Amino acid sequence: MSRVGKYPVDVPAGVTVSIANGVLTAKGKLGELKLPLSKHVETTVDDGKVTVKPLGSVAQARMMWGTTRALVATMVKGVSEGFSKTLEITGTGYRAAVQGSNLVLNLGYSHDVVYPIPAGIKITTPRPTAVVVEGIDKQRVGQVALDIRSYRKPEPYKGKGVRYDTETIRRKEGKKK
Repeated sequence: MSRVGKYPVDVPAGVTVSIANGVLTAKGKLGELKLPLSKHVETTVDDGKVTVKPLGSVAQARMMWGTTRALVATMVKGVSEGFSKTLEITGTGYRAAVQGSNLVLNLGYSHDVVYPIPAGIKITTPRPTAVVVEGIDKQRVGQVALDIRSYRKPEPYKGKGVRYDTETIRRKEGKKK
């Protein structure tokens, strides 16, 4: 039995959730998100709460019960508050800057890395060594942050590279004489 799926999702003030033609739509002050619903679960909206129930006791219905509830909860949070990830850049001469609709990264290569900012995502650089990725879709925010991090992952000897602000790098000792 799902421990996540049995709890209803509270819809905060300023957010409207509706279901039409098997698609759940959440609208808030930051934007609108849509989720195609599975045929294995029944989703209802009443009194400011979204409830999800499995249709039957087959394994697929039980799996989609908790998954659908979690996806609805992140959609509601995304359109009301939004999501953000912060990246830290460590290394001599390593820096980032937003130029127009591109993020330009200097990461120790012979060339600058130019990352085009996708639609629906806002990237800011409060400092030359910090990048903040913001948006309403949790999956896209995480994917964009991962794409930026993948240009120069942090290495374990000096810690140089792009890392999440909450990430700790396990440092290794260098070679000895």
